[in-house]
Amino acid sequence: MTDTQRNPTDTSGTLDEALERIHLSGPERDGWLSNHAPMAIEALVRHGHARVAHRWLDTYRPKLEDMPGSVAPVTALNWQEALGDISRVADWTAFFERETADRPWRTVLAEWWPRLLPGIAAGATHGVIRVGHAVRTLLEGEETAPRVRELAHALGYWAARHQPLPALERLAPAPDAAAALDRVPLIADQDGGIRSRFEQLTGLTGFPDWPGRDPAGPEAARAAIEELVRAATHRYATHGHADPIMLVHAATAPNAVLRTLPALPSTLWTPSLHAAWAASAAVTSAYGPREAQPVTEHLPTAQAGQAAQAMPAAHAAPVASAAQHPQEVFERAAAHGDDHTIKFADTALDVGDAAALVAAGRAIELNTPAW
Repeated sequence: MTDTQRNPTDTSGTLDEALERIHLSGPERDGWLSNHAPMAIEALVRHGHARVAHRWLDTYRPKLEDMPGSVAPVTALNWQEALGDISRVADWTAFFERETADRPWRTVLAEWWPRLLPGIAAGATHGVIRVGHAVRTLLEGEETAPRVRELAHALGYWAARHQPLPALERLAPAPDAAAALDRVPLIADQDGGIRSRFEQLTGLTGFPDWPGRDPAGPEAARAAIEELVRAATHRYATHGHADPIMLVHAATAPNAVLRTLPALPSTLWTPSLHAAWAASAAVTSAYGPREAQPVTEHLPTAQAGQAAQAMPAAHAAPVASAAQHPQEVFERAAAHGDDHTIKFADTALDVGDAAALVAAGRAIELNTPAW
């Protein structure tokens, strides 16, 4: 298998080795910035770039900090008082390590998903994103100890940073996810960090009512999340310039939910849809631009036409200069090295159409290379 082929099972053992290195560190740095290493490494290995994973981690590792010390054990009896307390992140991580050692990881996930889902904004949505990457490795490959431990670390981080979004009114229904994102009202003062921006959501009248009514069943809920991921990914091409790093989460957060669905009972799929929409809309409101910015690069004519057809009619069709084969796009992202760019390209490949690949190329252009 070559480096441009996808390798979800990672028979080289690189992913497990990298995760063991990552687990020596805490989930945040510099106050509250999330540790992106487990997510970026998982994406690199999955898309056939295992040979650069340790090099990437060598470069990223100096940014990381040790896991904070324990405060007091989290237990089945006192967990509610520790929810959302980042000083307890080591206690939460130890709790989920014990839980996943004693019970099947799917059982633990199904129990805790509905408890954590209302706090989907945790760590600028990185709690759920890290869980999504961890679950994907367990569903597609061997359930090794480092991979199960990574799920424990991801759940622990989500629990420690648990942050509910404010309850907002439902505005007029939107016909589809793209239109719903277009109609999301922006917060008044787009300045400061994500926590202060999310606090401003209470000043909004509400978010568009999408998908308008509860889906007919679990498969309809899954299809709606797929639509949301596709719309948010496409939208980045013309709106990502407002904040190239933060706006990737409008797509990567709901995609993390989508990746987790197969490991969850189907009864949890509809509430997962509502949480995914709330997260994507909140990021859009907090960071979205007031005007779209047409992308004017140079695509082969056929691909330009495909991208134009895939983009919402209200947005100028993007045109891209780089090769548009999916793995070539990801190879560019891997060479770029920025963690958010790698994760967004990973989501764009999940979407897989021409407009998504253009959006991934846009992220490569907008974000600062890691090296």
